Amino acid sequence: MRSSSSSKQAADNSRGISGHLLTLHQRLYHALNLGTRYCDDGVQKLHYSDNEMQRLVLRSVDAFLDNISAESLQHQVVKVTTEVQETETNYNLEMHHESVGGIVAAVGSILASKSAATLRLASDVAVKIVRVIPSTMLQLHLANLIHPLSSLLSFQELRVAISCASALNLILSNLSSKREKEVSDILRTTNVVGNLVQNVKGYSSDNKPTEYFQEMASLLSKILWRWPPPRFRVWTDTKLLNILDTVKLNPDCSIRIAVLQLYSALALCGNGTKKLLEDGEGLVKIMVDSLDSSNPYSVQIEGLRLAQCLTKSEQGCSKINKSSCEPFVKAVITLMSNWSFDAGKLAKCQMSILVEACRLALITRWAGDHQFYLWKAGVDGVLLSLLIGNSDTTQQSLHSLSLQEQIVKLEEVFDKYVLLPLRPYVWDILGWLAANCMEDFSPKMHGNETSFNALVICACLAFVDSILTARQISQGSVCLSSESEPASRAVLMMIYSPSKYIASETRFILSEVLSLKGKDYVEYLLDILKAVSSGNKFGIPSNFRLVITLITLACYSALPKIRKHVIQHGGIPTLLSFISWWLDNPVHLNRSSVAPHVQNYFSERTCCWPSSEDWEGEDMLLLFGLMALGELINAKNCGGLFCNQMESRAAFIRELQEICINNSNPGPRWYAAYILRHFGLYGFPSKFGREFRELLTDNEYTDVELIIKNQEPVHVHGVILLVRCPSLLPLEELFKEKKFGSSSEQDSDSCYRLITKVRLSAHVDCQSLTKLLEYIYSGFFEAGEDLVKKLKILARHCNLQPLVQLLYGRSPKWGTPFPSSDINSALGPAGRNFSDIILEAETSRPSNEDCNSCSISVLHLHVHKVVLWSSCEYLRALFQSGMQESHSLTIKVPVCWDSLVKLVSWFYSDGC
Repeated sequence: MRSSSSSKQAADNSRGISGHLLTLHQRLYHALNLGTRYCDDGVQKLHYSDNEMQRLVLRSVDAFLDNISAESLQHQVVKVTTEVQETETNYNLEMHHESVGGIVAAVGSILASKSAATLRLASDVAVKIVRVIPSTMLQLHLANLIHPLSSLLSFQELRVAISCASALNLILSNLSSKREKEVSDILRTTNVVGNLVQNVKGYSSDNKPTEYFQEMASLLSKILWRWPPPRFRVWTDTKLLNILDTVKLNPDCSIRIAVLQLYSALALCGNGTKKLLEDGEGLVKIMVDSLDSSNPYSVQIEGLRLAQCLTKSEQGCSKINKSSCEPFVKAVITLMSNWSFDAGKLAKCQMSILVEACRLALITRWAGDHQFYLWKAGVDGVLLSLLIGNSDTTQQSLHSLSLQEQIVKLEEVFDKYVLLPLRPYVWDILGWLAANCMEDFSPKMHGNETSFNALVICACLAFVDSILTARQISQGSVCLSSESEPASRAVLMMIYSPSKYIASETRFILSEVLSLKGKDYVEYLLDILKAVSSGNKFGIPSNFRLVITLITLACYSALPKIRKHVIQHGGIPTLLSFISWWLDNPVHLNRSSVAPHVQNYFSERTCCWPSSEDWEGEDMLLLFGLMALGELINAKNCGGLFCNQMESRAAFIRELQEICINNSNPGPRWYAAYILRHFGLYGFPSKFGREFRELLTDNEYTDVELIIKNQEPVHVHGVILLVRCPSLLPLEELFKEKKFGSSSEQDSDSCYRLITKVRLSAHVDCQSLTKLLEYIYSGFFEAGEDLVKKLKILARHCNLQPLVQLLYGRSPKWGTPFPSSDINSALGPAGRNFSDIILEAETSRPSNEDCNSCSISVLHLHVHKVVLWSSCEYLRALFQSGMQESHSLTIKVPVCWDSLVKLVSWFYSDGC
């Protein structure tokens, strides 16, 4: 018998189970069996009648957990003994109390009893359970722990409260997405967020240990990070924000990390970010200080993540620029530069810092002062080091080489380097830098010409590689080519950069790289588009391949030699067919589907932010197709484009106009307008513009007279000039204040403006003015080349920059908003000077606090009959009816104030 027992023990030892652990497991088994099993709301629980029994169970669990290892966790006596799926509800209760579920149920029940004699030990054991047992084994049983732990966060004994917060921190750090709804319900029921806010507000270093604040603030930040709904109640708590303002100055690293994490969680909410930055100089300073390379890595990481949240919008980036632009940029550049290899490898913590710093450096997508300081700090050299290494020898050797020798040299180094995870970020940073440059910018200004050119060479090498990768890769293997789309996009954005230097240098270098490679694959690329347009399902390429194809053609179309090749192989009709196919079968793509790096730690957890889609939104295929077509048409006289095919020409023009009117993304709309100019059609078509076009031929409610020498005066509407072209109005009209009395004092003429006469220059002719007014009212007009020459001068003097760009045939600048057709700004103070009617809401609330134009005692809006006439058929009929209301200067609208504001906003725009 002894021999048999020894053999069994040896076998167990060989499987990771010692005799001592088996003994501890047996004691645990007996201890758990002392409890009474019952089911509460579908959750299995155990009840222990007295404190001594509870202590016995807790010590048995504690001893058992102290002695298990990763290997022994896989043993049948330790791991969950029933391999049930999450959807099953029938558990084997005889085995359950021996399993992980049994341990959790026992400790959870003891915690729920809130016995002061055992709570401290129970909370410590709860922390050990979460630390020792893998989260995958705990997921099914979390409810047994989370509920009692949540209820003890405000317990009087601080050690218990700290341990409960610590356990919950560990649970949430490893929580499965499948369990989020269940856990959220428990946290809401137990008012965890409210209790944590009170705990943080009640913290004082005089009466509570540092660990208390750290655990409470960290738990609150984890909850806010996972679930958006509680964020509002936290960032609107002024007392809490004041406490954080004080605590953030604490030099203790653990406190600083907890504060930074909590700020980051609040900044996931767009409105929360605005609140934090209202008086945010102190916050910005602590964020910039945390980026200092002297700080521990964990502080730097949290500082970088907070900075990413605060700069998620252009407004947030602008706020930081105003207070700490240069120190902020220097800190980011330093973190991107301070790295080195140890035995040929980069330390994991250094890679984490580099990834977060590169993500933050994507602030290059916003225009602002930081662009100047990035170039000044040598951002191009830093990016080059991330691509080819930070050896000065390699970079200095490039100075003495010819361009072709540089290409060969860099190709050798570029292929060997290993910081591959950073490359997608490098390309995006470079692309945005190029897109936001001024026309006269050159890297020579900062002495960076060689490093910048080397960076462009590397981008062009990656661009060519992406074509080869796209030929070989399947739709399911996009992750293997994470660099391809960002590199191709970077080259595209450099080729179309406003900077003449960057655009010309990139086109020249790309041409040289392609020449050395000896093949441009034009026919292959066009065949891909033909396969798509033909509707042949067997020949349709992956979305990834299609994106690379269109970006490549958009770049090729800007290179004179290859552009000629594209045109000779039918590039224009192929792109026309593809665009028509896309409009009939729109393929919407998130960029993350072809560039996975754009998804990060925060990307899916934000709330209350306006859409942050790139210029193309989900219509990147359409945008890149239009870019390629626009350049090809620009190079070829489009007069013969639809030779003897007037129907096709008209159909294509209608398609472009529909893109301008109905597409929601500025990129495709801008390029559709850019192509329309080749057909003599200038401007930005819109539904709202169509409605306003009729007003030009109707003198109803006109209040401005434009006088041209030796011509009949032209009658127009001051409010439309105010919004669309204020340069045509005299300065005194822009600042003239118009006063209204109370509604009872007003008579039928009191609000009508006198006709304002504006005498125009003798250089302005009637034909040019008529076309300009057509643009001002409708946003769109048709004109021949002779008239365009005159309009260039007039549009420039009137400061109509979007129109000037089209008239001069300049390619759209990446990221430029599409000109808005709405006139909502006319509802502001300046627009009141042109108002001729007042709308009153049906409400008992007091009058507008900001209205200095009248003494009306109820909420009201100063509006314009010409706009209401154009936008609403009902009101037009009312004004034409001759009834008393048609002459009244005040109309009472039977809706509440909020509804009236939305209704009028709809009248003044394409929609609310």
